[in-house]
Amino acid sequence: MNFFPLYLERLLRSLHHHEFRLYFSAQAVSVIGTWMQNVAQAWLVYRLTGSSLMLGVASSAGLLPILLGGLYGGVLADRISRHRLSVLSHRVAMLQAFALGLLTLLDLVEVWHVIFFAVILGTTHAIGMPARHAFISEIVPKQDLTNAIALHSAAFNAARFIGPVLAGWIVYIANEGIVFVLNGFTYLFFLLVLRKITPRQPSNEASGKSVKYWIKQGIIYAWQHTSIRAALFMVAMAGLVGTPHAVLMPVIADRVFHGGPGTLGMLLGAAGVGSLLGALVLAHRSSVQGLDTVIGITGLLAGIALMIFSGLTALWMAMLILTLVGFCLTTLVASSNTLIQLIVPDDLRGRVISLFSVAFIGASPIGNLLAGALAESIAITTTVLAYGAICALLSSIYLLVVPRATEL
Repeated sequence: MNFFPLYLERLLRSLHHHEFRLYFSAQAVSVIGTWMQNVAQAWLVYRLTGSSLMLGVASSAGLLPILLGGLYGGVLADRISRHRLSVLSHRVAMLQAFALGLLTLLDLVEVWHVIFFAVILGTTHAIGMPARHAFISEIVPKQDLTNAIALHSAAFNAARFIGPVLAGWIVYIANEGIVFVLNGFTYLFFLLVLRKITPRQPSNEASGKSVKYWIKQGIIYAWQHTSIRAALFMVAMAGLVGTPHAVLMPVIADRVFHGGPGTLGMLLGAAGVGSLLGALVLAHRSSVQGLDTVIGITGLLAGIALMIFSGLTALWMAMLILTLVGFCLTTLVASSNTLIQLIVPDDLRGRVISLFSVAFIGASPIGNLLAGALAESIAITTTVLAYGAICALLSSIYLLVVPRATEL
């Protein structure tokens, strides 16, 4: 009789903290806008060029700054206020969204504009992402940190469902530029909410150590810890071969399922539903015990599901399988994030989380570019099949080695 209220109490326990509740709501709105822009940007590039290779180029342009500059963002997150970094990165992101929206609405947009603004947005992520992840530990006590990280992931993955569907129908009814402008307002909302949260992190700007020393310190710590090193390997694998199928989705929606922006939104939205379910399941966990095994199993299942997806032609079956893919990949990445955040000390948190960002998001440009190039020369479905097989193989190796090594 009282099971459901108790379940909700446990699931949402970190939202009892007022400042995290504010931060969570701001992030939820902001990431919906970000996913809307991702989908509208992909469709705009495909509309302008009709090229799967250019889809890979545009996507990689937004992710390469994280690969190249993410570690510096981690140093900044440990040396100066994470609150201030979040404000700065969101201001720049807001301006790029409004600028790209204006160019698109005025019908002046060209592919190089999209790539240019993708680089700017990627740079803001490189600077602000480690700070945003690490900031959670400042506004939530440690006993609720696992739940807060999982709910933060749930907000991101709910946006993966809501954002693509909204963007697909807005583009279908109106124009990609409307989506970009709406995203600008979601950044503005985040900035207004962040003003109500008090920064707590002490500044380490006066430290006499070099940036190189700070980066090296974080890398050495992560490498020497077996669980962190293995988790970083798996999120890098997910970024390299697990997620690039999403970059090809506009082409798959067009050529395999013979649809438009609405079909694209439904396919990506199905993956988003699975991602949300994965994050909510993780939020209900009260212990990190066994997470290393969960990481390997979900990676294996994601690879198998991608292989199945590559052979489907029925839209409803494809959406069902993509729901499983989304569930597995999100569980893998969010479990890795949780494991890392609970192990790492606070003075190294920003740098180790930046390694997480570089491993996952930084590996994506390489996977995206390869996927785009392969799809130009071989069948798109064969590319997805190959990526799924590699994902399953590497996850199997992880399962054979890592959980046993961690126990020892």
